[in-house]
Amino acid sequence: MAKRDYYEILEISKNASADEIKKAYRKQALKFHPDKNPGNKEAEEKFKEAAEAYEVLSNPEKKSRYDRYGHAGMGSSGGGFGGGMTMEDIFSHFGDIFSDFGFGGFGSSSRYSRQTSKGANLRVKVRLTLEEVAKGVEKKLKVTKYVACKQCNGTGAKDGNSYSTCSTCRGTGHVTRITNTFLGQMQTSSVCPDCDGTGKTITQRCPACHGEGIVKDTEVINIKIPAGVAEGMQMNVAGKGNASRRGGINGDLLVLIEEEPHPDLIRDGNDLLYNLYVSVPQASLGAQVEIPTIEGKAKIKIEPGTQPGKILRLRGKGLPEVNSYGKGDLLVSINVWIPKNLSKEESRILERLEESSNFKPDPDKSDRSYFEKMRNMFE
Repeated sequence: MAKRDYYEILEISKNASADEIKKAYRKQALKFHPDKNPGNKEAEEKFKEAAEAYEVLSNPEKKSRYDRYGHAGMGSSGGGFGGGMTMEDIFSHFGDIFSDFGFGGFGSSSRYSRQTSKGANLRVKVRLTLEEVAKGVEKKLKVTKYVACKQCNGTGAKDGNSYSTCSTCRGTGHVTRITNTFLGQMQTSSVCPDCDGTGKTITQRCPACHGEGIVKDTEVINIKIPAGVAEGMQMNVAGKGNASRRGGINGDLLVLIEEEPHPDLIRDGNDLLYNLYVSVPQASLGAQVEIPTIEGKAKIKIEPGTQPGKILRLRGKGLPEVNSYGKGDLLVSINVWIPKNLSKEESRILERLEESSNFKPDPDKSDRSYFEKMRNMFE
């Protein structure tokens, strides 16, 4: 099933301001909030859908990428919420949206009211060749990050007896408050600031991580990059970022795509451009020449009388679209090479040819159209 447009989900235009985006998300989130629609799976999915749209459109960098490439530019995991993120994650990220307007979790009875801490995201850059972009590639990334302490399994405690019940939340992991709104009194919950939602206080800290539950380490992460990605696109690998202190949710790994320049081919969207230089005899008499493509070498035919600026189109020899079956073309621009230094014999031959009427410039409409195409192409 195709993903809906983020602007359509929030019912806003593409030129909506940051404040309008936030208000639109608040409206959709309150409409489909799980406490207002208990047991309604459709409302829950729309609540998640609105959160995913807001997560992208409220971020200027992600919004710019989405405006250029659509869902294809957001990577395999979309905006970050549609696939692996839970309702708890959404409240952890955007709980302030409700509190800013006097709303919380719509009651402490909500199964989503307890928030969970999340580790910081990591950002890495991956540099790809044009051949890797064309076929897709699997990369192994060695990253240094915070991981759960192996000695204490991320708890931060020396052992299983090194805890006491948190006196602030009395072991519940959350604290409640009552807010007066125009709808009446609203009871909201938040993570206990003293125990980070665990309900326990550490009495003896783990000597390896000093009670933090996380340590610095390196990890090799395999990621699959689909064919057709472009410079500036970003992939989100859920759960492969920094670990959270004393349990919780891992952050995400943000993979920014960079491209290495190709020695011969120039990328233009999904099309590839190649400047082919032919000699005067080849352009005049016709020839078969070899050109580079993504798949290797290919031979093309130069027709007799080919003019400079003519564009030959090799359909389907460009780059694939991300997560699609379409492919771009390879455009070959013909350039006739004029020698700069001539021998006396070569000069005499050309002087004799100059007297021939065939060598007098006489472009017809089709010849002029090639120059128009070239001009339009580089404007």
